[in-house]
Amino acid sequence: MARVTVEDCIEKVENRFDLVLMAAHRARMISSGAAITVSRDNDKNPVVALREIGDAAISPEDLHEDLIHSLQKYVEVDEPEAHAAPVIEGAPEDDSDTFDTMSEDELLRGIESLAPPERRDD
Repeated sequence: MARVTVEDCIEKVENRFDLVLMAAHRARMISSGAAITVSRDNDKNPVVALREIGDAAISPEDLHEDLIHSLQKYVEVDEPEAHAAPVIEGAPEDDSDTFDTMSEDELLRGIESLAPPERRDD
């Protein structure tokens, strides 16, 4: 039975905290059905994960990226460019946005013209 030590794994992953995170993530992957790359030798999943890291059977960089991806809650989506859409006929050619402007007096007259909602006796 081969034993794994922290010293074997520290050569591949220098930070012990990162090592624990990656080994725990790999052990969860193994528990969910991922194929193992070393012989099991009746070891539990965390030990198998550490042995894989220590024997360089799995790339620590790939495991790190997979860990980050599994923890992401928001995946950034590339937005289309502003000029990718076809130009609408009759639209202004310049890039400036046009807004309707309203004076304060026009706004007050518009608000005053609104009818109040009907009262209901519920």
